[in-house]
Amino acid sequence: MLARRLAEVATSVCAIDLDEPSIELARTHNHRTPNVELILGDLLTYPFKEESFDFITSVATLHHMNARRGLERMRALLSPGGVLVVIGLARPSYPADLPREALAAVANRLILIDKTYWEHSSPTLWPPPETYRDMRAIAQEVLPGVRYRRRLLWRYSLVWAKPAA
Repeated sequence: MLARRLAEVATSVCAIDLDEPSIELARTHNHRTPNVELILGDLLTYPFKEESFDFITSVATLHHMNARRGLERMRALLSPGGVLVVIGLARPSYPADLPREALAAVANRLILIDKTYWEHSSPTLWPPPETYRDMRAIAQEVLPGVRYRRRLLWRYSLVWAKPAA
């Protein structure tokens, strides 16, 4: 879904996923978006050329791999001046995160009042291996100057612009 939305504003979009059913499902919906390339593969090892992407985004994927290696790989693939945007999931630390977790649970229930049933087509991994504090530290180390924000509904965001050459 994200690749198709990006294709509305980008010249070309490359989407990679290790999960074959997810790629096959995307292919069934991709017939109207010829500027989207769908790749069944591993971001960490696929032979992309370094610094070949102007924009990289990752949604709910870093917790499925070694997060540090994932961020390092995305940093290497990003062209100078390019932008990386990550929406990730992390594990809370108790008791410090308890108020935020309670608020997220209430917000989630309120959102579900208006939503119909939706089956998640991708594999799930819960709880994520890294805590929010871990992810912030990893991101700040790998992506100097990164903007890290804790989000509601068990997410965080990272926004980073690679320095121009």
